[in-house]
Amino acid sequence: MKKLTALLFALTLVLSLAACGGKNDAPPASKDADLSAFYETLVSEGEWPSMSLLEGEMLDNFYPGLSDVAAKQSAVYMADITSVACEIALVEVENADDVKTVEDIFQARIDYQVGDGNSPGGAFYPATTEAWENNSRIVSNGNYVMLAVCDDADGAVEKFNALFA
Repeated sequence: MKKLTALLFALTLVLSLAACGGKNDAPPASKDADLSAFYETLVSEGEWPSMSLLEGEMLDNFYPGLSDVAAKQSAVYMADITSVACEIALVEVENADDVKTVEDIFQARIDYQVGDGNSPGGAFYPATTEAWENNSRIVSNGNYVMLAVCDDADGAVEKFNALFA
């Protein structure tokens, strides 16, 4: 009788594990997203100023360390006029451990633009400093990280997150 009871419990356990194994309600960690296409769609649908892609030395000057991170995709755009607080940086890292590194690089960019309270930041115009302080958003989805600095940063975040829904 004890053997039969033990067998029934074991069978119940196996069946319950098998039933759970085929079901996954959790969303995928990330979907593939074309960041350049996302940028083009984002700026075509909103009010973004004329922007330029940062590459090479310019990228290293404004986002130190970013070019050292192994990335599948990277696109960083900056407004052509310095008095406009508008930037978008999009990165897909190869290694999930680098997401935090990219977030820290993006936060360092915001901190530099805003300043430390004792000395002015890189934005130097009161309106642009305020914009960097209040309209900057860093968001991650899987291995994808975005920095959006613009009047509608929350809208940019919403559209970014929609890529992975």
